[in-house]
Amino acid sequence: MSKEIYKKKSIYAIAVDPVYVGTGGYTIGRVDNTIVRDPITRMPKIPGSSVAGTWRYYTTLKLVSTVKEYQPDLNVIKGNSIGKSLSDKLKDTKWGDDFENNKDVKGWYKFDGNKIASINCAGQDVGSNLKSDEVVERESNKRGHCGHCIVCKSFGYSKADHSWQGMLFFSDWNILFFPVFTRFGTKWITSERILREAGLLSEEKNKSSEGGKYEVIISSDKIEQSEEYINLGWLNLPYKKEHIGVDFDKLDFGGEKGAKEDIKNNLVLVPDNLISQVVNSNLEVRTSVSIDPITGAAREKALFTSEAIPRGTIFYGTVRILDKEQFKPDNESDLPKVNDILDALDDSKVYYELFGIGGMVTRGFGRVKVLTNLSEQKDKNSNGGASNGG
Repeated sequence: MSKEIYKKKSIYAIAVDPVYVGTGGYTIGRVDNTIVRDPITRMPKIPGSSVAGTWRYYTTLKLVSTVKEYQPDLNVIKGNSIGKSLSDKLKDTKWGDDFENNKDVKGWYKFDGNKIASINCAGQDVGSNLKSDEVVERESNKRGHCGHCIVCKSFGYSKADHSWQGMLFFSDWNILFFPVFTRFGTKWITSERILREAGLLSEEKNKSSEGGKYEVIISSDKIEQSEEYINLGWLNLPYKKEHIGVDFDKLDFGGEKGAKEDIKNNLVLVPDNLISQVVNSNLEVRTSVSIDPITGAAREKALFTSEAIPRGTIFYGTVRILDKEQFKPDNESDLPKVNDILDALDDSKVYYELFGIGGMVTRGFGRVKVLTNLSEQKDKNSNGGASNGG
């Protein structure tokens, strides 16, 4: 039986703050600063490029903060086994202070290339003109991506003599369940297309309600049918109560069982041709003003508005890991194991709750919580959501 060359994991996340990923300019209309939308469905989303960029930075932050005091001196690495390649020199150089034998430290931290990792392994490469083996000849703040650590191997890098695509592939984070305030309380709306694309629509799926008497389907038993209408923001729509065929067992929310139950009991299925209108009319719009640094008061003619995906929105996406070990080029150094990469992503995801994603994160935007347990070890020890292995 051939070895699977990739692993795929579903990712679910919840917005702790409003999330603003801007389009990079001003528009004339309802708001000045607009957010990124899917060009076909017009649904707001978080681009995969934003996810990959922030996760690379957070993984580097977690790695460097853990191994920095144990990294061997660069001069020791330079002089170790003269004439060998840098990857071989890293193998011959030992970690300091018994770091290698510390059982409390996970294996992904001990990857040989991490001995020269620095914070510059995140972000744009400022040393792309250097060759792969020349990075130790420069100070850490001038060499850019080291090209040898688990971050560079997983996310990719490009040096003067060698380019590496990386092993991680991130999808966009799309809206799965969107919170809308109604007179029955907060409801989470979704559509049949969204559930089908997320792989959550059970086999006993609902018949489309488009064109019939009822516009939306509500799963809650707390609403009396005599009400007849439900308001989704400013839209007042007829509804019916019916079982919505969502396979909640596939939702890996980690330890957040309460969130899953809350959504399950307050779910509203909206027709596919109406979902984008409902979502876009219920985005958070925040008005801001620039402050004059001299007077400390509001600057004249500096009022602007920004829209954002509201707090409580549930996102879904995927990460795919390509196991390149079995077809690694001869000139490529050792590669990290797939499970070690998953551990690295899982250990660093906490920074999304602290520093967020997107723009205006210092002004109350951007924090999200990644709900999924990405570590294979956690999946084995958990009684929670199912593992979505490839």
